[in-house]
Amino acid sequence: MPVELTRKNFTPFAPKKGEDYMNARMRSHFRKMLEQLKAELSEEIDRTVHTMQDEATVFADPNDRASQESDMALELRNRDRERKLIKKIDETIARIDANEYGYCDSCGVEIGLKRLEARPTATLCIDCKTLDELREKQVAK
Repeated sequence: MPVELTRKNFTPFAPKKGEDYMNARMRSHFRKMLEQLKAELSEEIDRTVHTMQDEATVFADPNDRASQESDMALELRNRDRERKLIKKIDETIARIDANEYGYCDSCGVEIGLKRLEARPTATLCIDCKTLDELREKQVAK
C-alpha cells in the first residue's frame, strides 16, 4: 500500500536539543510527508481508474464475470478509503497552516513526534484516543 512506501522513504524527524515543539522546521517536515503521501494516493487512484477502463471486458462465463466484479468492488472500496484519507490530509495541511498541528483536539496537549510520524493525520493524543476507543467499544456492543 502507498502509505507504507511513504514511511519507508521518509526519514524520521530528529529534533535538536532544546528545540520548541511544532516549530517551523517540524511543521515543514510533516507538511512534506503529508504532501508526498497525498501525491502517492492520487497516483494510485488515477492508475486504478485507467486500469478499470482498460480491463472493462465482458466475460461469457458467469464465474469470470463475477470474479471481475468482485475484484472491481474491492478495488473501489480501497480507493474510497484513500479518497477519504486525502480529504483528511488536506484538513491536516490546513491545521499546519493555522499553526494548530500537533496538539490534541480534546485536551490540548502535545500529541508527540513519534505518534505523528506513525500517523501524521492524528488529531488526538494517545490518552484521548485510547479513551475514545474504549467508549466506542462500550457503545458498539
